[in-house]
Amino acid sequence: MKREVLKVMSLPGYEAEIGRWLWCLEDVRYTLLKEIDGISQRVLDGKVDERQSIGSLLYHIALVEADWLYTEVLESEWDPEIQSLFPFEFSTEDGRLTHVGGQSLGEHISRLNMVREVFLSHFRSMDLADWQRARVLERYDVTPEWVVYHLIEHESHHRGQIVHLLRKLQNGQE
Repeated sequence: MKREVLKVMSLPGYEAEIGRWLWCLEDVRYTLLKEIDGISQRVLDGKVDERQSIGSLLYHIALVEADWLYTEVLESEWDPEIQSLFPFEFSTEDGRLTHVGGQSLGEHISRLNMVREVFLSHFRSMDLADWQRARVLERYDVTPEWVVYHLIEHESHHRGQIVHLLRKLQNGQE
């Protein structure tokens, strides 16, 4: 049996510390994509107990990542190409995630990949001073370092929900 080496790496092309955090972000995405590989449209759009669907959670993950990038890290308007990936509102009037149905797994993965590509590109030229520089916003101060930490936590949480939904839907417990 081949012995595994379990360690955090640094994504190439980034300041080493930043690259390690981004490697962790990418590792969470890798395991998420592995879990949803090849799922059917029925499972993607299915709901358990009227909660959100896997598709809605995938949309939400990409939307939140883009929002943190543009609002907190870059403090700028959204790129129109990225904005066009999100035709649905964030949530309904009662605070639930908007149901995003009828989009293929490929569409969801493409959206996730496009947002991540843009996200990562903005960190390539970032130095440690900017990485740790607080952005002073109306409600809070936040650093890009904390944003990446939060996105790791956020996607990990929803990955757990997705895996739970996946198991229930694949076993016919809709």
